Amino acid sequence: MAREQTSGPPARPSSMPPGRVSVVGGQVVRETPGILERLGDKFTGFVGHMGLISRMTWGALRAATKRPFEWKAIVDQIEAVGVTSIGIVAISSIFIGMVMAVQFAYGLQKFGGMEYTPRVIALSFARELAPTLTSIIVGGRIGSGMAAEVGSMSVTEQVDAVRALGADPLKKLVWPRLIASTLVMPFLCALALVMGVGGALLITALQFDITPAFFYQSALSSTRLSDFLSGLFKTPFFGALIALIGCHMGMETRGGTAGVGMSTTRTVVAISITIFVADFLLTKVAIILWPA
Repeated sequence: MAREQTSGPPARPSSMPPGRVSVVGGQVVRETPGILERLGDKFTGFVGHMGLISRMTWGALRAATKRPFEWKAIVDQIEAVGVTSIGIVAISSIFIGMVMAVQFAYGLQKFGGMEYTPRVIALSFARELAPTLTSIIVGGRIGSGMAAEVGSMSVTEQVDAVRALGADPLKKLVWPRLIASTLVMPFLCALALVMGVGGALLITALQFDITPAFFYQSALSSTRLSDFLSGLFKTPFFGALIALIGCHMGMETRGGTAGVGMSTTRTVVAISITIFVADFLLTKVAIILWPA
C-alpha cells in the first residue's frame, strides 16, 4: 500500500538562521524581525540572564555554608586574581596618574591655578579613578579568564562530571572565585590610589616644578577619610560582579572552542557596562553615607 502523503509546510533547513518563517509558493522564507521584536528579544534575554545570575549567587552562598569550606581553592583563587594582577594595576595607575597630571596642569596653568593640581588629582583618584578604572582593567583580565576556564570545563563536560560525582559545581567553581574577587579588589584599589598619586607627583615635579612636599601636603589637605572610604566602599561590589558575570558566562558556554571565545568576549563587554552602571548607583549610596 502506498504511503499516504502528508500535507504541510516543509521543514526549515537546519542552516537557516533563527527567526519567524513562512511558506510562499512552496519555498521557506525567513521574515526579518522588526526593531520592536528585536528589542523584546534582547530584553527577554537580559531578564533571563539576571535570573540565572541571581539563582547562581544564591546557590553559591548556600553551598558556602556546607563542609568542606574549600579554603585551599579560595587561597589559590586569591593568588590567581589578586597577586597576578598587581603588575597591571601598578603600571596602569602610574601612567593614568601621569596623564591626569599633565592634562590638569596645562588646563589650570591658563587660569593661574597650578597649585590646585594635586587636590584635583587626589580627589579624582580617591573617589572614582582608583576603584572604577582598576575594576574595569582587572575585571577584563580576571573575568575573561574565569569565563574561559569555566567555559572550557563546561564544553568538555567536566561540570557535568562534578555533578555526577555528587559535588556542587557552584561550591567548587563559583564560590572560591566569588570570595577571592570580593576580598582582593579593595587592596588593588588602595594600591592603584598610591601608585596613581605617585605617578602624578613624579611628573609634576619633573615638568611643572611642583615640589613633592607641596604636592603631598596639598593632596592630604584636600582629601578626607570619607573620600577614600566612598571609593573603597564600591570595590567589593565590583569584585563580586566580576566573578559572578565571568562564572555565569562560563557556565552557559556552548559550542566548543568557538563558544568559549564568544563567552570571553561577551564577558569583557558585560563586565565593563555593569561596572559603569553599578558605579553610578553606588556613588549615590556613598554620597548618602559620606556626604561631601
